[in-house]
Amino acid sequence: MSGATSSLKARDVNSTPRQSAVLIVSPALAAANNGNWQTASRWARLLGASHHTQVVGAWSGEPCNALIALHARRSAASVAAFTDAHPTRPCIVVLTGTDLYRDIRSDAAAQASLQLATHLVVLQEQGLAALPASVRHKARVICPSVTPRQPAPPPKRALHAVWVGHLRAEKDPLTLLRAAARLAHRQDIRIDLIGGALEPALADAVQAALRESPRLRWLGPRPHAETRARIQRAHVLVNSSLMEGGAHVVMEAVQSGTAVLASRIDGNVGLLGATHEGLFAPGDDAQLAALLERARDDASFLARLRCQGAERSALFEPAAEQRSMQQLITSALAEHTPQR
Repeated sequence: MSGATSSLKARDVNSTPRQSAVLIVSPALAAANNGNWQTASRWARLLGASHHTQVVGAWSGEPCNALIALHARRSAASVAAFTDAHPTRPCIVVLTGTDLYRDIRSDAAAQASLQLATHLVVLQEQGLAALPASVRHKARVICPSVTPRQPAPPPKRALHAVWVGHLRAEKDPLTLLRAAARLAHRQDIRIDLIGGALEPALADAVQAALRESPRLRWLGPRPHAETRARIQRAHVLVNSSLMEGGAHVVMEAVQSGTAVLASRIDGNVGLLGATHEGLFAPGDDAQLAALLERARDDASFLARLRCQGAERSALFEPAAEQRSMQQLITSALAEHTPQR
């Protein structure tokens, strides 16, 4: 168990403890180093001052007053088991990008989680519209938070762009690779790709792109602290995803003063706002390449992207997320804990 979490004590949670026990189910644990784990570990820390918290991969009968489950489909078994065992206790389901924009439309387990949950959480403001109208009353928006950092001075001779994510279809690294090929003639635009290969075909595509694009680098998976520092030192973060629940790397860029170029999908629009000038059509490598060239050649454009990000930064402050989480847990326990 990560040191960021505190352990639940074996005790009768039907009594009235001084601190409520909150169990967080995350299919991805520390080894995954992805957005779900970042959310789970951060919430355990934010709630730890007022609740006993623990992060587990699945609910196996551990005593708790409330369950928070990340991922409607992948945590569906935990949601079903907990609500069956404790029908009067809060069960909060946090919806990821694949939940919102794929699974809840066709997967029976994900759909069941929506019905069984007492509360639903989406991570950006566009997420509410993706929910069925019948469950929208149970949902609220809680934007993940990122600690602000002072922008680091990036290299001056070339535009430095960074793309961060594990290589899988939903993240659409192929659009970035095609854009890099279009920019092969630009010696003043460098692109770093950070992330492990979850799909072998995409790893092969990156290796082929490296041979054609001399200023493209694949750095592979990196520890979170190093990745955050690389985002901080870049001019631009590129997010080319086809679906996102609320990308941590976008928020990390905003909170580091790094400009963002992102696909115009609900998950990115919900974080950056519909008027953000760095949005491009999903899969449109020509538009992405043009935006990268503009960011290199037009200093005022790059400055506007940074300012537009700064205007959204209050959404991602840790204090705001902590207040929202505390309010959610407090109200959920008040609503669903039987009176004695």
